[in-house]
Amino acid sequence: MGMTIAEKIIARAAGVSQVKAGDIHTVKLDRMMSNDGTTHLTVDMYKNKLKNPRIADAGKIVFIVDHNVPSDSPKTAASQKKMRDFAKGHQIDFWEGKGVCHQIMMEHYVCPGELIFGADSHTCTYGALGAFGTGVGCTDLLYGMVTGSSWVLVPETVKFQLTGKLPRGVYPRDLMLTIIGEIGANGVNYQVMEFCGDGAKTLSVNDRMVLCNLAVEAGAKTAIFEADEIAMEYVKARGREPKAVFQSDPDAVYAREYTFDLSKIQPVAAKPDFVDAVVPAHEVCGVRIDEAFLGSCNNGRIDDLRVGAAIVKGRKVASHVRFLVVPASQEVYLQAMEEGLIQAFMESGAIVMNPNCSVCWGSCQGVVGENEVLISTGTRNFKGRAGHPSSKVYLGSAATVAASAVKGEICTADRL
Repeated sequence: MGMTIAEKIIARAAGVSQVKAGDIHTVKLDRMMSNDGTTHLTVDMYKNKLKNPRIADAGKIVFIVDHNVPSDSPKTAASQKKMRDFAKGHQIDFWEGKGVCHQIMMEHYVCPGELIFGADSHTCTYGALGAFGTGVGCTDLLYGMVTGSSWVLVPETVKFQLTGKLPRGVYPRDLMLTIIGEIGANGVNYQVMEFCGDGAKTLSVNDRMVLCNLAVEAGAKTAIFEADEIAMEYVKARGREPKAVFQSDPDAVYAREYTFDLSKIQPVAAKPDFVDAVVPAHEVCGVRIDEAFLGSCNNGRIDDLRVGAAIVKGRKVASHVRFLVVPASQEVYLQAMEEGLIQAFMESGAIVMNPNCSVCWGSCQGVVGENEVLISTGTRNFKGRAGHPSSKVYLGSAATVAASAVKGEICTADRL
């Protein structure tokens, strides 16, 4: 019986020739990542709950401070110091202030064929390079840290056949929100979203990151693309080599199959308070906003900043709007500076922040107040996600967010 890409990665990690959906296997982990959201809890358990604490392989672990940067309180400072000291004491790679965890991992670590656990739900981003990345709790991460292994219940795979090419002015974010809107927030619970087809070949690694990153918002265990020539070029340009390059077999078993024609996708928005409350963006045009956010692990890359800067250049942010622009990493920030994007944003009246999770996390920067409205490229729009429980979060593309910041109300770029 044939296997999917995800099944082949699990089989490799388990040291077996064949796996199928529903099997449970012990697996060796290629990498583990933890950020400042929960690492302090992992460190406490390591120190206080284990009889014989040890790290199996520090070279496979990465700690990244990205959620509250710089620290916003003595409590946060203490938890980050705990993380910092532990990393130094155990020779664990440590990043602070350099960017959002998933962007850092993609820029510096992830390789095709790897099985990666991350203590963050959007670890599924790594499927853009043909890796199996999935989010776990801090207890599971601790087990992986001390043993180098874990267990996996092999998930079913759902095929998403992509055809055509996105029209001008329509972006991968519009595509993925459209998919989530159609299949629902529980549409692929504990399943793998495998993206394939001629349409997939039109998407860059940055584009693929958008789709894989949001897969968890449809309940997915992970999402994955084949590590084709586009992915391999990205990896090799950064001096890395794949662990393995897999393709799904022709007779692989899929739970379901969907087809999406990229040429028919239009700008969309997700209404409060659910990611799958997706409507054509023009249906929410005119909603007055108080804040706009361009950034996050979903849309803080150079492609998104280029789109946003082109829209605001020569224009001004509406006087009543706070427009926060947050590059996903220092690498992205520096490139944006070289291209004049940062200058364009600042001249428009936008607030350009240091690379971090920022407004998407909703706890340290750009927190919205009572009854305020935010248009965001963040990952989620749950009630209270970005601040006060009465606030409202709409999700849209970088183009819609930038146009809305200028207009002062939700607006698509073609209506500005």
